[in-house]
Amino acid sequence: MPNAAHDLGAPAYENVDPRLIVALDVPTVAEAEALVKRIGKEAMFYKIGYQLAFAGGFPLARDLKASGRKVFLDMKLLDIDNTIAKGVENVVRMGVDMLTIHAYPKAMRAAVEAAKGSNLCLLGVTVLTSMDAADVTEAGYALSPKELVLRRAAQARDAGMGGIVCSAAEAHAVRAIVGPDMVIVTPGIRPAGADHGDQKRVMSPADALAAGASHLVVGRPISAASDPAAAARAITAEMAQF
Repeated sequence: MPNAAHDLGAPAYENVDPRLIVALDVPTVAEAEALVKRIGKEAMFYKIGYQLAFAGGFPLARDLKASGRKVFLDMKLLDIDNTIAKGVENVVRMGVDMLTIHAYPKAMRAAVEAAKGSNLCLLGVTVLTSMDAADVTEAGYALSPKELVLRRAAQARDAGMGGIVCSAAEAHAVRAIVGPDMVIVTPGIRPAGADHGDQKRVMSPADALAAGASHLVVGRPISAASDPAAAARAITAEMAQF
């Protein structure tokens, strides 16, 4: 790829809220680059998940970092210990800022050991925000979504993870378990009037921060907006209350 700072621009970020993470849930790198350019200085932190990762998103992650932005790789890793460890070691070499691991104790312990000494923040994924009680039951769990989230939050804390991914609806209870220092990243953020889409446990930006979230992941309310920069600016203005 050509020089990243030239391709993506390198806006000044002095007044940008790093707690807002924009989800680049688009099918191509070209669309992701266009969205980043349209957002410009209104956001500095971007999430790359499966859809974009498998379409060239890993080189894009490198370019985003080179342009001064932050990157959250949402890979939700889960495998045998050795495979987790080797994968995390390579992610550390990429220099990204956050990586998700499914919050199974053995997987988290392997990831923490592999990331030791680096600046990579490992996040334990508790229960997906697209799942409700019926979905959790169908998956074979006897616990409610909240009970399962809290159990996995405690396990992530004990494993030495950097943070948790959970619904904002559980953020207050999770914060009480993990304490003040661990990161709590909440997807399913929907500003007032926004379509919930396939998310079932959602909350507004201000309410999520008030509940104890430290970072908010916002996708379609920004990426599908006619003016993504204005949409991001409105969300960070609401976040500025906290």
